[in-house]
Amino acid sequence: MKKSIDEHAERFSDHAADYDESQDSPEYRACADLVVEHAAPDGDDVVLDLGAGTGAIAFGLAPDARRVIGRDISEGMLEQAREKADEQGVETVSFGEGRFREPNVEASVDVVTSNFAMHHLSDDEKREAIDVIAGLEPRRIVLGDVMFFGEPNPEDPFYSPEVDDPATVGVLADAFTDAGYALTAVELVSDQVGVLVAEQG
Repeated sequence: MKKSIDEHAERFSDHAADYDESQDSPEYRACADLVVEHAAPDGDDVVLDLGAGTGAIAFGLAPDARRVIGRDISEGMLEQAREKADEQGVETVSFGEGRFREPNVEASVDVVTSNFAMHHLSDDEKREAIDVIAGLEPRRIVLGDVMFFGEPNPEDPFYSPEVDDPATVGVLADAFTDAGYALTAVELVSDQVGVLVAEQG
């Protein structure tokens, strides 16, 4: 991780109020839509959304899930998400502090999602995070993120090299496999953005 968790939390809190407007790239929107589509919860499912931000994925899943638990490291982002839940009258979504390697969840979860968050971790930290997520024993994990399908063009990065640390698809696939999950879908959004779906092996 190129910055500490506290540094990332502070950075996102500083931009929480205008975060939604800043996430208007076609790649981000396509990734979010694919994460919601592949998560496919049913009415009895509890979904854990890690790196929930202001709640884009959580609110997208709320109509179909029994409950969605959003976790994020940034209090500013969580405040925005809670305000949205109140404004929209969504009672099946809750938000609280949590992180990939310490999700702070006591309920059993059926599906775990994450969109555009895990790329802040180093490859070793991603592997640890996937092991922790697998330990919750969800039947499905859906990860949308910045990830490399080939050699990224250093002249045109989709990410911020000074703070982000994306992995290759191969590194992520190996981590899921080693944690006992099988990849059931790989969606290429661009050569630097994609969605992986892993299910219990």
